[in-house]
Amino acid sequence: MPKTSARLLSLLSLLQARRDWPGALLAERLDISQRTVRRDVDRLRELGYPIVAFKGPDGGYRLDAGTELPPLLFDDEQAVALAVALQLATTAGAGIGEAAVRALTTVRQVMPARLRHRIDTLRVTAVERPSSRPELDSEVLLALSAAVHAREVLRFDYVPAHRPETGDENASPAPPRRVEPHHLVTWGGRWYLVAWDLEREDWRTFRADRITPRIPTGPRFTPRGLPGGDVAAFVAARFRGSDGSHGSDWACRGEVILGLPASDVARFTHEGVVEELGRDRCRLTLGSWSWTSLAAALGRFDTDIEVVGPAELREAFARLAQRYAAAADTRGRQDRKSGGPVPMS
Repeated sequence: MPKTSARLLSLLSLLQARRDWPGALLAERLDISQRTVRRDVDRLRELGYPIVAFKGPDGGYRLDAGTELPPLLFDDEQAVALAVALQLATTAGAGIGEAAVRALTTVRQVMPARLRHRIDTLRVTAVERPSSRPELDSEVLLALSAAVHAREVLRFDYVPAHRPETGDENASPAPPRRVEPHHLVTWGGRWYLVAWDLEREDWRTFRADRITPRIPTGPRFTPRGLPGGDVAAFVAARFRGSDGSHGSDWACRGEVILGLPASDVARFTHEGVVEELGRDRCRLTLGSWSWTSLAAALGRFDTDIEVVGPAELREAFARLAQRYAAAADTRGRQDRKSGGPVPMS
C-alpha cells in the first residue's frame, strides 16, 4: 500500500476513535508534521469524510456526522466485536434478527480478505428464544428509547400478564398508562421499561412487548432518583420481590438445617450460603421472592429439613404440607367416588 494511503487510513482510524483531536497530537501519533496533517485532512474531505476544524489553544480536528456514509474503517478488534454483536442480535428479541444477518453479510463483503477470514472462523451459536416468547417490534423499541432519551411523559396501552375475567365482552378497555420513562433494559432475554407511574405514584417495570405507545408523547419531565441509584440492582431486586431501595437482595430469606453433606448442597445452590455442620449435616441460608417459593425451593432437597427461622418460613412449610397432602389424596377421592380400586394396606 502506498505510504500516503496507509497514512490516510491511520489518520481516519484515529479520528474515529475519539471526538476531538488536537493537530499537534495527531502529528505526534502519525510521526508527521502538522502541515502534512492539514494536507491529509483535505484529502479525506475530498473522499467524503466530514472533518471539521476547531480553533483554540489546542486547535484540531473532529470527524463530524455527515448526510452520507463514506467508507468505514475497522481494525481487527472492531471487526471481531461487530461480528459477535450482529450474530447475537438475532436472539435479542428486538425484531432485528433478519436485519442483523443482512448487515453482517454486507460488512463481510467489504472487509479485506484477512479480516473476512477472521469473521468466517467466528461462529457463535445463539440459542433461539422459546417460540412462546413474543418478539418485540423494533418500532416500539425505538419509540420507548426516544421517550427515555427526550425525558418525555409516555402514554401507552398495556396488556397485563393475566387479564381479569369480567365476563362482559362490551366492557370498556383499560385507560392508557401515563409514565415517566427512565430506562430501557433487558432481563432474561426480554426487554423492559423502567418508569415512574404517574397514576399509581410508584416505580413500575413493564414488559416492552406488551406496550403499544400512543402518539404524541407528553410534556418533558425532570428525572426522579431511582431507588438505590443503580438500574441493574433495581431491576434485579424487582424480580426478587423487593422494592429495590436496599439493593438487589431477596425479599424473603430463611435458614434451615439439611441432612446432607455441605458439598452436595453447594452444587445446587448458586446464591445461598452453605455451612458444614458435620459429615452429613449442613446449614443453608437462602432467599426467594416469597416465603412459599422459598419453602418449595428448599423442599427439592431429598432429605429431612429443620427450620431455624424465621417463623414465616415455618408457616410456609405448613401451608405447602397441607396442599401436598390434599394433592396426594386427590386420586384416592376420585377412585372412591367412581367405585374404582382402593389401594390395599
